[in-house]
Amino acid sequence: MDKYYINNRQQDNGDYEVHKTGCTYFPREDYTYLGEFYTCLGAVQEAKRRFPYRHRINGCYYCSNACHTS
Repeated sequence: MDKYYINNRQQDNGDYEVHKTGCTYFPREDYTYLGEFYTCLGAVQEAKRRFPYRHRINGCYYCSNACHTS
């Protein structure tokens, strides 16, 4: 299983991105640990559950591409 985190800083396009440990684009600061998951799908679901007011949560294009939507 991989460890996943959500970047607490909104991207320029309005997204909050979920990253896994080791990602080149992992935020250096201001992130929240989501837990360990087999795939990014579980991590994105957990992020949406914990942060329902963040309307645009998806996976990082580079480390969680299966969950990347925009």
